[in-house]
Amino acid sequence: MNSYEHSVCLDLSKCTGCTTCVTHCPTEAIRIKDKHAVINADRCIDCGQCIRVCPHQAKRAHYSKIEAMDAFKWKIALPAPSLYGQFENLDDVDYVLQGLLDIGFDEVFEVAAAAELVSAYTRRYVSRPDVKKPIISSACPAVVRLIGLRFPSLYENVFPMLPPMEIAASLAKERAAKAHPELKPEEIGVCFISPCPAKVSYVTQGFGSYQSRVDVVVSMQDVYAHLIGVMKREEAPTPVSHSGMIGVSWATTGGEASAIFNDSYLSADGIENVIDVLDEIETGKLPQVEFIELNACDGGCVGGVMAVENPFIARARLQTLRRYLPVSQNFPEEEDKTAIPDSFFFGERPTFEPITRLSDSIIESLHMMSEIQRLTEELPGLDCGACGAPTCRALAEDVVRGHTGLDDCIVRMYEQMRAEKEARTPKNPPVK
Repeated sequence: MNSYEHSVCLDLSKCTGCTTCVTHCPTEAIRIKDKHAVINADRCIDCGQCIRVCPHQAKRAHYSKIEAMDAFKWKIALPAPSLYGQFENLDDVDYVLQGLLDIGFDEVFEVAAAAELVSAYTRRYVSRPDVKKPIISSACPAVVRLIGLRFPSLYENVFPMLPPMEIAASLAKERAAKAHPELKPEEIGVCFISPCPAKVSYVTQGFGSYQSRVDVVVSMQDVYAHLIGVMKREEAPTPVSHSGMIGVSWATTGGEASAIFNDSYLSADGIENVIDVLDEIETGKLPQVEFIELNACDGGCVGGVMAVENPFIARARLQTLRRYLPVSQNFPEEEDKTAIPDSFFFGERPTFEPITRLSDSIIESLHMMSEIQRLTEELPGLDCGACGAPTCRALAEDVVRGHTGLDDCIVRMYEQMRAEKEARTPKNPPVK
């Protein structure tokens, strides 16, 4: 399988091996070994679900500190639209943007502004008769990786356009280079303020042949702590915002899909709901729609584990904030109303080895599937997780793959011990 640098990591000193993360992982990437969790890097999609559910805070996201931007002469902040929902009683996003300048950034480029451009080009792409539908949004990197690993038949449905974060990074660097020709390209640094670990991994790893233009990814929680101390509501901020309702709406579920101005769309959030939708697409049970927006986090990006506020509160705040915004402030410049710049598309897609593939040989795979089914029927079917695997079938697959043995099933071992004890005990013991 491909080597993949992940942002979700484990703190062994806090892990008790409780199996909570094991039973909640959408790709069955976690096992309990030697009394602590072990994450299979080939299966992990960095959705952050294990971080969200761990009762001991043993899972965390790995990201850069804001001080990493000190390596650049010109520092550009890319605030995600979900950042605006973290602040109470915010009626002007310029307060947040001014705060970013006050904590040391030289320039701010809103990801929401790039999202409006992506929305405009998405409308053009959806109208093409030659594209495979339904088109599945590529904005959530956790969902894209999930499709590659678990739903490979849908991989060609993934929208081949770069996410707004990447478009913002490219445009920001181009704008800075023109305004400051004295700066070398390597002296201009772009910092994305992220609500989720999946975007950290995306930047670190790249996407197929495409390497991210973002230089540093920091946690929204860290930036929030810096902003709270400098945001002054009593003074009018410098007007620097260039985004509207459409761009800010990308922070919550349905914002991207509704911006295509087409009723034939579907949006869903929460990793389990996403899996259900993908299952229905793959089996042909989903009614025909043209565009599908899927977000791994509940509520959309506002539900990311690196955000601060409760996603439902953040969503309500954004609904209020949008009242003060124009519909959009960013439109394509091309005269051709059907053209989409090549720079908005990613090139070669990354290759995935589906987690359902047991062997490169069809005959061997069929034999292994048969053996997994046989072992699954031997197991108790409780899916208790006591063996360290999420389900009895997962344990059977681990056994067939040679990763463990059936003795890991505590219930089965107990039943065998009891049967052996009963076999050794006389049925009619002599009366004393």
